[in-house]
Amino acid sequence: MNRPLAVIGSRLLQVLPVLVLATLAIFGLLQLVPGDPAAVIAGEYATAERIAEIRHMLGLDLPLWQQYLHWLANALQGDLSTSLITGQPVLDEVLRRLPDTLLIVSCALLLSIAVGVPLGLLAATHVDGPVDRTVTSVASLGVAVPNFWLGMILVGFFALGLGWFPTTGAVPITQDFGAAIAHAVLPSVALAMGGTAEITRQLRSAMIEVLSSQYVRTLHAKGLSQTRILWRHGLKNVSLTLLTVIGLVFNRALGATVAIEAVFAIPGTGSLIVTSATNKDFPVVQGVIFVLVMIVIACNLVIDLLYSILDPRVNKR
Repeated sequence: MNRPLAVIGSRLLQVLPVLVLATLAIFGLLQLVPGDPAAVIAGEYATAERIAEIRHMLGLDLPLWQQYLHWLANALQGDLSTSLITGQPVLDEVLRRLPDTLLIVSCALLLSIAVGVPLGLLAATHVDGPVDRTVTSVASLGVAVPNFWLGMILVGFFALGLGWFPTTGAVPITQDFGAAIAHAVLPSVALAMGGTAEITRQLRSAMIEVLSSQYVRTLHAKGLSQTRILWRHGLKNVSLTLLTVIGLVFNRALGATVAIEAVFAIPGTGSLIVTSATNKDFPVVQGVIFVLVMIVIACNLVIDLLYSILDPRVNKR
């Protein structure tokens, strides 16, 4: 078999147990949430007979393991059920809101890389100096500051105070690219703070180890400049570490959008989860989390495949 295809097949097999555990967690945790979906549909003054009838129609009277298998089989075919409140297909609602979420997450990730990588390299080349201490302190602050609090500060200063950016809401990128980016700037900056700090800290630690190696000392002895060593040889040696951190930053940013979307009133998947949980619209909550989990699994799979490209030795482990 072709080696790349074999690697892909092996990684897909490793994903299956993760998929099963993730879907079990999604299904199982929502069973612990108080409230009866059938009672929500039936209304406040419904009789017990009517509620029982709706439970039977929804399959809620079946054993939990049958409910799980039925839900999983439908979910893998793209059928995430229908909203208890609107009666609309859950997948349609998720796909309608997902672009707004992915836009701010993607912008935040790009910003984290664009700022975090240079800062990490800068700190690594000035170990224990004023520059290193300043960068490290700022990075520690970035990890500690809650992104929703930073979002409120950004709104107050740049949106309400200076009027440079919109305060809330979002514009579809297919409708107006400029307006979509303008709305995404502040939430992306707030979301990128923690990711930037994490990339800076991890890259600094990894690069310090590389720069102190015999390999780099040999390159210095050959007359290579510090800049060339850093960007051409140093980054290559820490590429797997950097790729791992980038994947973690993306996954965390995807989860943190719930708070960011609440602050900026962005109609994305995060706000959809909050609204649906409040209304006890469990199929929508399950559907949104399922889609986000699939995105995380796909991201991890891509990173795993990139490992094998950047370092073929990974395939032999």
